Amino acid sequence: MIGYSPKFPLMFDNEIGAYSATTTLKEVARQNFKNLLLTAQGERIMDPNFGVGLRHYLFEQKTSFLTSTIARNIQEQVSTYLPFIVLESIEFNEDTINQNTENILNIAIYFSIPTMGIQDYLLISDDQLQLET
Repeated sequence: MIGYSPKFPLMFDNEIGAYSATTTLKEVARQNFKNLLLTAQGERIMDPNFGVGLRHYLFEQKTSFLTSTIARNIQEQVSTYLPFIVLESIEFNEDTINQNTENILNIAIYFSIPTMGIQDYLLISDDQLQLET
């Protein structure tokens, strides 16, 4: 089995080698997209402009200005660092599972990679920034 890049978080894997690896280009694209969303600007030493930094918005008031700012940052970062990804839509939804939803914001990002025939989505949910696959 061939691996394209280490899979994060790093875990030992006997089949592939020292660490488990992404084994499809779709996995590589998803992992790179997740890294872009979670990395804060200034965190990547050699490229301080890289990253959306979603954690930066954790304690902000949930307003239309906030959602438009997040959407704009995602669009700008994707066009700069992942230009092969086409953002289909970025949706901000209320949390319907938890009872206290005043300040919980869920983000669904639908995207495609036309050159590879891939359509996928990322869900950022809860107040813990858990990225679902």
